[in-house]
Amino acid sequence: MNFRNQGRVNSDEREFFFNEDSRSGKTAYFTLKGHVGLKEASFMENALEKTARPGCNCIIINMCLVNSFSSAGIRVILAMYKKLKSMGGKLQIDNPSENVRNVIGLTALDELLLK
Repeated sequence: MNFRNQGRVNSDEREFFFNEDSRSGKTAYFTLKGHVGLKEASFMENALEKTARPGCNCIIINMCLVNSFSSAGIRVILAMYKKLKSMGGKLQIDNPSENVRNVIGLTALDELLLK
């Protein structure tokens, strides 16, 4: 496997894909695709926890291909945002799909997480 973290989950005909694409200095770039429910958020949390450390304190997640994003996904994103901020870093959502933008906007986290 070429990537540090890679996940595919197919449940109830809903696809999920979360992958670390690359690293540049202290920044890790991820792509998230599909449905993010409880099971998928758990996988995402584990992958992000393995990535966030003093040598990598900035995470950017491309979410243009996310078609549904649950409160479990929000919980993971917010927890990781707080952890990275305490390490002097940041978490940023890049290119959010309309669904992601709506969910994050409803939770009033758009100013923290969106570019």
